[in-house]
This record gives sequence, structure tokens and C-alpha cells, in this order.
Amino acid sequence: MGHDLALLIPEIAVLLTAVGALIAEMLRWPRVALAVAIVGLFIATGLTLSMLGTDAAVFGGSFRIDTLSIWAKLILLPATVLSLLLARVDVRGTVREGTVYSLLCFATFGALVLAGSGDMMFLVLGVLLTSLASFALVAYPDDDPATEAAMKYFVFGSVTGAVMVFGLSYWFGAAGSTLLSDLARADAMPLAAILGLVTAIVGLGYKASLVPFHFWVPDAYQGGPLSIAAYLSVVPKVGALFALTQVLRDLPLESGWTAVIAGLAVLSMTYGYLAALAQDNVVRLLAYSSIAQSGYFLLGILAVGSSSLALPSIILFAAAYAAMNLGAFAIVAMVGRTLTDFNGLGRNRPLMGIAMVLFLLSLVGIPPLAGFVGKFLIFAAAIDAQFTWLAVVGIVNSVLSLAVYLRIIVPMYRQGEAAPNAPEYWLSMVAITALSGTVIIGLAAQFFLVIPMT
Repeated sequence: MGHDLALLIPEIAVLLTAVGALIAEMLRWPRVALAVAIVGLFIATGLTLSMLGTDAAVFGGSFRIDTLSIWAKLILLPATVLSLLLARVDVRGTVREGTVYSLLCFATFGALVLAGSGDMMFLVLGVLLTSLASFALVAYPDDDPATEAAMKYFVFGSVTGAVMVFGLSYWFGAAGSTLLSDLARADAMPLAAILGLVTAIVGLGYKASLVPFHFWVPDAYQGGPLSIAAYLSVVPKVGALFALTQVLRDLPLESGWTAVIAGLAVLSMTYGYLAALAQDNVVRLLAYSSIAQSGYFLLGILAVGSSSLALPSIILFAAAYAAMNLGAFAIVAMVGRTLTDFNGLGRNRPLMGIAMVLFLLSLVGIPPLAGFVGKFLIFAAAIDAQFTWLAVVGIVNSVLSLAVYLRIIVPMYRQGEAAPNAPEYWLSMVAITALSGTVIIGLAAQFFLVIPMT
């Protein structure tokens, strides 16, 4: 028991951080709640660094301390810190400010539970933790758009979660165990194995905003605070995708799951970008962009078990995605939510304009930025796993994505009537940090390739 708890110290630190922030809010000390959240997450990140290279399972194999779960912490905890700084601007001075900081930490804890899941019950627990906190965060503004978005999110999440719990019972019946490592036993009952797989994809696909489980995404991003949209686009999504990787790496290839994941990848990439082309609201555009980016993750997930590049590609792309997406949302928070707000940004605020261009080009996959390295590895893993056709679809969609992001870039260098207000300090800090990550990950990719496997 003591050894198992020692391996869970980072997760315990995150949970205590969430509770500490909540206590500070109960005492009406919102700044203390923010400080507790940031310091606690940094401590948890530091504790995680000492675990690099660990490959173990705790509590009878129900939770995994492995490459995926360790790097999930190293990516998602700093991403949550940046989200806290974004949220500070949105909720500063409001009645329940500290509650937001606490809920962000609780949701991150749920994402970490997902990423390390070795048992079906942890999948359920992770989805519930992230969902309950996320519903409240989206509804926080307490106005009609936020309430409507939160209700759609809640109804959709409740249904998909119930479907997943129902379907996982088939896996338990077929395998005789809730451990993911025992899923190979379910192959003797193919129908039960298929039903369990479909429902697991429904539950995790909703958190990862995969098509066709994405319907809540545009409304939730637009209706809730911008900082919460940024957070939802990264932390719960990456946690769910890592959980899907944990599930699929234990399924036998003969079960036919690869065809299902390949189809979802094509649908998510293509639909996401086509729908983004029709958007005039930048937040909705980035929402559909995040749906498309989820499709790219699936290319790496498909290669798990067939290519040594699979896990490094998923991890590196997750780090790149977190940096460039949070950075893009930080710029949107400083400029405005519509395309017309970006008119003249590159002329009036050259540095801000350059930063936004770099974030968007990284999302396309232009070298030498982080997005290029992530996509390059994802495509290489897919080709190595004999999914060359899917890599070609991904490359074609990357070309399509250029048309999507040019819809923001082009107005930035038109003649604008007025410059945006002086940038908020915290937003600027988030943008600078994210830009540094976007550039450094792209230039130092070899370092990140070596570390995950050590």
C-alpha cells in the first residue's frame, strides 16, 4: 500500500491542491485560492519529473504509472496553470472566483485519472470528474448563452456517460474482470467485445470531441468564458485521448477496432475543417479546429502496438497542441471573438500579430514549429503501421486547414480602423509562454523524442 501511494504522489498533490483552493474560496480568499492552485500544480509537476522512466501499475493493476500517465501530468499540469491565468482575467472580482480555480484543478485531476486508467472503473471515474467540473465551469457566467451551452453539454455528457457505463458491463461479463489488461479474454465473445468497444468510444469520444460526438463543442466554447473554452480544448481532450490509447493498446488487433478508429479519424479531420470554413466567430472556428485536431491524434493511436513511433508521436503532438491552442485562445482573449475584431491586428500590434500567425501556422503544421514536428511523427507512425492512406488523408486535411486559418491571418494585415486595447498582463504572459513552447518544442524535438521512452 505504501509503495503504491508513493507512486501516486503527483495525483494526490493535485487532489490536495483542488481541496486547498476550495477551502480558500470558502474563506473568501480568491487570490489565495489562485496561489494555492498554481503552486500546488507546480509542485505536482516537479514530483512527476522524478518518475520519468517508471513503468508500474498500482492497486492490482487498476492504475498505471507509465509513459502515457507520466507525460500526461507533465503536459496537462502546466497547461492548467496557463488556463488558471486565463481564467483570472475572466472571473476576477466575481462572487465565486475561487470556485473556478478549484474546479479547474478537480477537472485536471479527472483528466489525469483518465490518462492512467488501467481499469474500466477508472475510465468511468475520470469521465465523471472532468464532466461534472466542466459543466459548472461552462455555466459560470450565469447568463442565457452560458446556461444553454451548459445544459446541452450536460445532457450530451450524461447520455454518452450512461451509454459507456452500460457497454463496459459487456466487457466485464466477457473478460471476467474490469482490468484493461484482461480485455484479451473478451475476444472469445466477439459481440460483447464489439459492444464494449463502441460504447467506450462513445464515452471517451465525447470528452475528446470526436465526430460524431462533438455536438456540444461549438456551443460550449462560445457560451462559456473564453478561458474555459481554452481549457476544455486541451486538458479533458488530451486526458480522454490518452485513456483511449490505454484501452486500445490492450485490445487484440483481430477485434477489428482499427477500422472504427480510422473512420473516426477521417470524419473528425474532414468535418472539423469544413465546418470551420463557414465560421465568422473565431471561438467557434477554433472549436471546430479542435475537433479536427482530435482526428490527428487518432492516427498515432492507431499505430499503438504496431509502431515504436506511436507513443512518442502522441505525446509530442499533445505537448505541441497544448502550447499552440492555448496561445491562440490567449490572443483571441486580447483581441475579440469575431473575424472583424482581427482587422489590422498585424499592422497595429505587430508582435501580437506575429504571435497569432505562428500559433495558427503551427496548427497547420508548418516547419519548424511544434505542430509540424507533432504531425510529422503522427504521419510517420501511421505509415509505419501500414496506414499510409490515412496519413495521406491527414496531409490533405492539413492543406485544407491552411484555408481555415488564413481566414484569421488575412484580416490581420488589412487596414484596420483601430488597434485593440492595451493587452492584459496575464494574457500576455500566457501568450508568451505558449509561444515559447511552440517554438522550443519544434526546434528541440529530438530531446522530446528521447525522453518519453527513458
